[in-house]
Amino acid sequence: MRILVIEDDADAAAFLVKGLREAGHSVDHVLDGATGLNMAENGGYDAYVIDRMLPELDGLTLLERRREAGDETPALFLSALGEVDDRVAGLQAGGDDYLVKPYAFSELLARVEALGRRRAPTNATTKFSVGDLEMDILSRTVRRDGRKIDLQPREFRLLEYLIRHAGQVVTRTMLLENVWEYHFDPQTNVIDVHISRLRGKIDKDFETPLLKTVRGAGYTLSDED
Repeated sequence: MRILVIEDDADAAAFLVKGLREAGHSVDHVLDGATGLNMAENGGYDAYVIDRMLPELDGLTLLERRREAGDETPALFLSALGEVDDRVAGLQAGGDDYLVKPYAFSELLARVEALGRRRAPTNATTKFSVGDLEMDILSRTVRRDGRKIDLQPREFRLLEYLIRHAGQVVTRTMLLENVWEYHFDPQTNVIDVHISRLRGKIDKDFETPLLKTVRGAGYTLSDED
């Protein structure tokens, strides 16, 4: 499953994201409700895990807006608020399940996977393209203009994250958390090095550059000027 975790407690999120990934799921994590809403609008996820109390935009309002927009992605609320009225409010806001903190990860995993099974079957996207750049997640192949491009595992993961968010500005923090699984700034140029290597492989010798630096913001993968 492709899961969006919206949780402002960095330590709790790191534990949760690590466990979900070890269980074989693809996970994006953001720290506030406004960013979470934007990711949900553009992401095509199989499930949401949403903390109720979030900065910028609370979890209930976030999900209510997605439901109003016709988004039926299953959602699990996490909250320290465990009274009956609190759980009812979560379900009335459009939540499919509600888990009170502290929780056992094994229970959370079982609940999230149950939501995934409950959802109507869909054809998960495994092939992505931006311009003449094509990526197949299942076969782990990348081609540009029909030419095969060999990537190292970390480069492949970096490109996968960028291409899943094609046209969006991806920040350094998003890359650190979702590609390197760092929940702190390591104060190194690891991102710059890998971006440079990836750019050299997917853009070198091609007329149109796809991987662009957005000064002061991050990076974007796009075939638009």
